Amino acid sequence: MNKLSCLLIILFVWLQYLLWFGKNGVYDLIIIFNSIKNYQNINNFNHMKIRNNQLLYEIYDLHHGFNAIEERARFDLGMVKSDETFYYTEYK
Repeated sequence: MNKLSCLLIILFVWLQYLLWFGKNGVYDLIIIFNSIKNYQNINNFNHMKIRNNQLLYEIYDLHHGFNAIEERARFDLGMVKSDETFYYTEYK
């Protein structure tokens, strides 16, 4: 085997090593792909999309509808209209 063949084989082995185990190689790609899958499972994108859509609908309703504002005032702030009677009961 001449020197050129040995040099080409050494170069090929070195390039293969860099491809599989070097920085940004296949091994790093597999690790990053697995961590992305883990984060997707943790975050549960479908649940977050549904929750975001509900929040967007609620924001739209608060901006454009007075019924939602009245409902919030009744439950959160204890609003009572002028012609209503308020009864307070304490549960134990």
